[in-house]
Amino acid sequence: MYILRTARSFGDHLFVGVNTDSSVARFKGSDRPVNDLLSRMRLLAELRSVDYVVPFDEDTPLQLIEEIKPDILVKGGDYEAGTVAGADFVISRGGRVEIVPLFEEYSTTGIISALNRLEE
Repeated sequence: MYILRTARSFGDHLFVGVNTDSSVARFKGSDRPVNDLLSRMRLLAELRSVDYVVPFDEDTPLQLIEEIKPDILVKGGDYEAGTVAGADFVISRGGRVEIVPLFEEYSTTGIISALNRLEE
Protein backbone atom coordinates (compact mmCIF):
# COMPACT_ATOMS: atom_id res chain seq x y z
CA MET A 1 0.00 0.00 0.00
CA TYR A 2 2.96 2.31 0.57
CA ILE A 3 3.82 2.31 -3.13
CA LEU A 4 0.22 3.03 -4.10
CA ARG A 5 -0.19 5.85 -1.57
CA THR A 6 3.10 7.34 -2.70
CA ALA A 7 2.14 7.00 -6.37
CA ARG A 8 -1.20 8.69 -5.70
CA SER A 9 0.56 11.61 -4.01
CA PHE A 10 2.33 12.43 -7.30
CA GLY A 11 -0.85 13.22 -9.25
CA ASP A 12 -4.61 13.68 -9.45
CA HIS A 13 -5.57 10.13 -10.48
CA LEU A 14 -3.94 6.75 -9.97
CA PHE A 15 -4.25 4.08 -12.64
CA VAL A 16 -2.89 0.68 -11.62
CA GLY A 17 -1.96 -1.77 -14.35
CA VAL A 18 -2.37 -5.40 -13.29
CA ASN A 19 -0.82 -8.36 -15.09
CA THR A 20 -3.32 -11.00 -16.17
CA ASP A 21 -2.93 -14.48 -14.72
CA SER A 22 -1.28 -15.77 -17.89
CA SER A 23 1.16 -12.85 -17.89
CA VAL A 24 2.14 -13.53 -14.27
CA ALA A 25 2.59 -17.25 -14.99
CA ARG A 26 4.89 -16.48 -17.92
CA PHE A 27 7.24 -14.52 -15.66
CA LYS A 28 6.86 -16.19 -12.27
CA GLY A 29 6.07 -19.80 -13.14
CA SER A 30 3.07 -22.07 -13.41
CA ASP A 31 2.37 -21.95 -9.67
CA ARG A 32 1.69 -18.21 -9.84
CA PRO A 33 -0.23 -16.02 -9.38
CA VAL A 34 -1.31 -16.92 -5.87
CA ASN A 35 -4.50 -14.85 -6.24
CA ASP A 36 -6.41 -14.69 -9.52
CA LEU A 37 -6.79 -11.52 -11.59
CA LEU A 38 -10.31 -10.68 -10.46
CA SER A 39 -9.35 -11.04 -6.79
CA ARG A 40 -6.27 -8.84 -7.24
CA MET A 41 -8.25 -6.22 -9.15
CA ARG A 42 -11.06 -6.16 -6.56
CA LEU A 43 -8.58 -5.72 -3.73
CA LEU A 44 -6.81 -2.85 -5.48
CA ALA A 45 -10.11 -1.18 -6.39
CA GLU A 46 -11.06 -1.07 -2.70
CA LEU A 47 -8.01 1.01 -1.80
CA ARG A 48 -8.68 4.70 -1.29
CA SER A 49 -5.56 5.72 -3.21
CA VAL A 50 -6.52 3.80 -6.38
CA ASP A 51 -8.84 5.39 -8.94
CA TYR A 52 -8.66 2.88 -11.82
CA VAL A 53 -7.50 -0.74 -12.10
CA VAL A 54 -6.69 -1.93 -15.61
CA PRO A 55 -5.50 -5.44 -16.61
CA PHE A 56 -2.90 -6.08 -19.29
CA ASP A 57 -1.79 -9.35 -20.85
CA GLU A 58 1.33 -8.21 -22.68
CA ASP A 59 4.83 -8.84 -21.34
CA THR A 60 5.14 -5.15 -20.42
CA PRO A 61 2.54 -2.46 -19.77
CA LEU A 62 3.86 -0.30 -22.65
CA GLN A 63 0.66 -0.53 -24.70
CA LEU A 64 -1.43 0.40 -21.65
CA ILE A 65 0.87 3.32 -20.86
CA GLU A 66 0.60 4.57 -24.45
CA GLU A 67 -3.21 4.41 -24.21
CA ILE A 68 -3.47 6.14 -20.82
CA LYS A 69 -0.73 8.71 -21.55
CA PRO A 70 0.23 9.39 -17.92
CA ASP A 71 2.19 12.47 -16.89
CA ILE A 72 3.94 10.47 -14.20
CA LEU A 73 4.93 6.80 -14.40
CA VAL A 74 5.56 5.15 -11.05
CA LYS A 75 7.39 1.87 -10.61
CA GLY A 76 8.17 0.10 -7.38
CA GLY A 77 11.59 -1.46 -7.00
CA ASP A 78 15.24 -0.86 -7.57
CA TYR A 79 14.92 0.23 -11.20
CA GLU A 80 16.41 3.24 -12.92
CA ALA A 81 14.01 5.45 -14.85
CA GLY A 82 15.53 4.46 -18.20
CA THR A 83 14.89 0.74 -17.63
CA VAL A 84 11.16 1.03 -16.85
CA ALA A 85 8.80 -0.06 -19.64
CA GLY A 86 7.12 3.05 -21.00
CA ALA A 87 9.61 5.49 -19.47
CA ASP A 88 10.81 6.77 -22.84
CA PHE A 89 7.22 7.38 -23.94
CA VAL A 90 6.27 9.28 -20.78
CA ILE A 91 9.46 11.35 -20.78
CA SER A 92 9.10 12.16 -24.50
CA ARG A 93 5.75 13.74 -23.69
CA GLY A 94 7.24 15.93 -20.94
CA GLY A 95 6.38 13.55 -18.10
CA ARG A 96 8.57 11.95 -15.49
CA VAL A 97 9.31 8.58 -13.94
CA GLU A 98 9.29 8.01 -10.18
CA ILE A 99 10.80 4.93 -8.54
CA VAL A 100 9.40 3.97 -5.13
CA PRO A 101 11.43 1.48 -3.06
CA LEU A 102 9.88 -1.91 -2.27
CA PHE A 103 9.61 -3.49 1.14
CA GLU A 104 10.79 -7.01 0.22
CA GLU A 105 9.29 -8.72 3.24
CA TYR A 106 5.84 -7.67 2.03
CA SER A 107 6.13 -8.92 -1.55
CA THR A 108 4.38 -12.11 -2.61
CA THR A 109 7.77 -13.57 -3.55
CA GLY A 110 9.12 -12.68 -0.10
CA ILE A 111 6.12 -14.25 1.64
CA ILE A 112 6.40 -17.46 -0.42
CA SER A 113 10.14 -17.65 0.34
CA ALA A 114 9.48 -17.23 4.06
CA LEU A 115 6.83 -19.97 3.99
CA ASN A 116 9.18 -22.30 2.13
CA ARG A 117 11.88 -21.72 4.78
CA LEU A 118 9.36 -22.66 7.48
CA GLU A 119 8.65 -25.97 5.72
CA GLU A 120 12.36 -26.92 5.63
